[in-house]
Amino acid sequence: MLMPVTLGQELSGWRTQIEHGIARLQSVEPRLLALAQGGTAVGTGINAHPDFGARFAQELAGLTALPFKPSHNYFESMSTQDAAVELSGQLKTLAVSLMKIANDLRWMNSGPLAGLGEIALPALQPGSSIMPGKVNPVIPEAATMVAAQVIGNDMTITIAGQSGNFQLNVMLPVIAHNLLESIRLLASIHRALADSAIAGFKVNTARLAEALDRNPILVTALNPVIGYEQGAAIAK
Repeated sequence: MLMPVTLGQELSGWRTQIEHGIARLQSVEPRLLALAQGGTAVGTGINAHPDFGARFAQELAGLTALPFKPSHNYFESMSTQDAAVELSGQLKTLAVSLMKIANDLRWMNSGPLAGLGEIALPALQPGSSIMPGKVNPVIPEAATMVAAQVIGNDMTITIAGQSGNFQLNVMLPVIAHNLLESIRLLASIHRALADSAIAGFKVNTARLAEALDRNPILVTALNPVIGYEQGAAIAK
């Protein structure tokens, strides 16, 4: 048993998790926008025009409307994929938040007989070919699978990022593949979770009121008045 919270307080925690995740992703952007082009083979810029890096960044910025710029240190840019590893780590953190939110939804939706039954998620499809009437929380379940995949992708990217030797990392393809997959999966499942699960669930106010009314831990609020020992005796 724990102290009760309102549903609004619960959802505010989820919202702040996502807001922090967005802020973390945005914080990586300056390092992602620094380009290695112009460093040529090892970062010295040998055989390249001195203005090539700046002009390349300017041209790419014009095509994409993103503020690309040449790296201030080509040796770092050529020999590491730290920015990609950092981005993957922030995507993993977002996936961890997603897993927590999805599991909360599954627990709150559990029931109606043996579970919590605090909410009812939208019934999107039959849950069983053998048990009539069974409905599974398919969107939160999909979200947990996406989160697991993104967390696994991050491990692959981490290993690939640390596998560079001196001025070369030959594992760029696997970094790019897993990074793009993580971005695509998270973007898709966040929309699905918001639109098809959170926006449409119904609150079982009667079940919540029943659980609240028989919760002895509420006596905790009286600790400053009657003391812990008397509070514990009342709770028993």
